[in-house]
Amino acid sequence: MVSAKQPDLLEWRVDYFDDIGDLGAVLSLAREIRHAACGIPVLFTRRSTKEGGESIPLTEEQVVTMIIAVCTEKVVELLDFEMDSDPAHIDRIRRVAKANGIGLVLSFHNFEATPPLEVLSQRFAMAQRLGADVAKIAVMPKRPEDLISLMSATLESSQQLDIPLVSMSMGAGGSPTRLLGWIFGSAMTFVVGSAASAPGQVPIEDMDTVLKILQKSMEDT
Repeated sequence: MVSAKQPDLLEWRVDYFDDIGDLGAVLSLAREIRHAACGIPVLFTRRSTKEGGESIPLTEEQVVTMIIAVCTEKVVELLDFEMDSDPAHIDRIRRVAKANGIGLVLSFHNFEATPPLEVLSQRFAMAQRLGADVAKIAVMPKRPEDLISLMSATLESSQQLDIPLVSMSMGAGGSPTRLLGWIFGSAMTFVVGSAASAPGQVPIEDMDTVLKILQKSMEDT
């Protein structure tokens, strides 16, 4: 069980759930996951196909209905919704999440490239403007300079905005951002518990080792 590895957060990618079309089954499994998490906060994520997710037999309106039900039942602590979604859907979900004490992560994913620094900064600011509790950006690097752009945008935005930021470059070439992002203002990284949900994710055991080495090294300087 992933919770035995003691992560700070568990993400449930519901778009991988075969019975996602059955709202009762979604809520039932959400309760089971929360119970099995033993107090570890659960992040509920439906990733769309345009941002790297699985194809599901639901319309976007049905997805919103599912997310609202999950919020109303209070079976998770956080939820992820894409900031490029219909603004009316974002507003509905934001209102219900806030009313039920659930944190809202507004996310943006680009599996093709890394936008320029100024565009990345605009994305972070957009998430805050839309009412996110956390802003998340995940992009694909084509060259080492792309990692610098992402980390620079994260650092600058973390100093200017009022919400926590999460950022990462995907794929093998983006791994340094997953390991070092916290130094530049990224509040969280995603690691492998049992199976990766995005390219470049690092096993949780390796992440723990690297963090301990870096944190000790930085304390000693």
